[in-house]
Amino acid sequence: MRISFLLISSILPFVLACKEKTEKNDTATTNNMEKVSDTVKSITIVPISHATMVLEWNGTTIYVDPVGGAEAFTGQKGPDLILITDIHGDHFDLATLQALNTAKAKLMMPQAVADKMPDSFTPQIDVMDNGDEKERYEIVVTAMPMYNLREEALAFHTKGRGNGYVLTMGDKRLYISGDTEDIPEMRALQDIDKAFVCMNLPYTMTVSKAADAVLQFAPKEVYPYHYRGKPDVSDVSEFKQIVSEGNTDIKVVQLDWYPNDPF
Repeated sequence: MRISFLLISSILPFVLACKEKTEKNDTATTNNMEKVSDTVKSITIVPISHATMVLEWNGTTIYVDPVGGAEAFTGQKGPDLILITDIHGDHFDLATLQALNTAKAKLMMPQAVADKMPDSFTPQIDVMDNGDEKERYEIVVTAMPMYNLREEALAFHTKGRGNGYVLTMGDKRLYISGDTEDIPEMRALQDIDKAFVCMNLPYTMTVSKAADAVLQFAPKEVYPYHYRGKPDVSDVSEFKQIVSEGNTDIKVVQLDWYPNDPF
C-alpha cells in the first residue's frame, strides 16, 4: 500500500504538469483560431472594368458602380451592398441593376441617382449626401465629395451631385474616389489602407495631380483605376513612379481594369 502511495505521489506532479501544458496548448490553439478568423476578414478586390469592381469582406459582397450587364458579373457572388457614385453611364446603368439579382441588396447612392431609379427599388435605397454616414453589414460607409476644380471641367462633376466613399471594414479603411480632381477633402483623408484613385482627362485629373494628392494623404496602398479618357489612356506607370519616388511606404497596386481593350 505504501509503495502504491509513493508511486502515485511521484506520478502526480507529472500528470498535473501535463494537464497544465495541455491547457496552455488549448489556449494557444484558441488564440490562433481567433487570429485565423481575423485574417479571414481580408478584403478581396475584383476589377470588372474602368470604375466597376466587386469587393468581398466578412461574407459580404459589394458591387461598386455596376455597369456592363449581368454578364460582366458572371462567376461573382450576388451583391449584398451596391454603391453608386454618379449619374454618368460608366457609373450608373439601370439596365444592369435590373438584370442582376438585387433582391436582397441595399443600394447606396446620391440623390441625383436615386431620382433616376424606378419606385420598385425605393425600399432598398439609402440616399447618401456628401458627409452622410451609414452602417450596413458591419461596414460603415461615409459619402465623400467628388467634383472638378478646373474651370473648363466644372460642368462634368458639380460639387454635391456625386459621392466618393470611405468604407470602414473592421480595422481597415478603404477609399473610392469616384470622378473627382485632387480636391481638399481627398487630400485631408487620414488612415486609409486602400485607395482607388481616378486619373483621366478631360473628366477627372491628370496623373501628376492624382499622384500629388496620394502623396499628401498617404494611403498604405493605392490602386489607380478609371484611367481611360478621350482619346488617351493615362500613363499608370508614370503615376507609380511619382508615388514610389515620393514615398516608398505607399504601395502602388496595378490591376487590369480594361481586360477587353487593346492597350
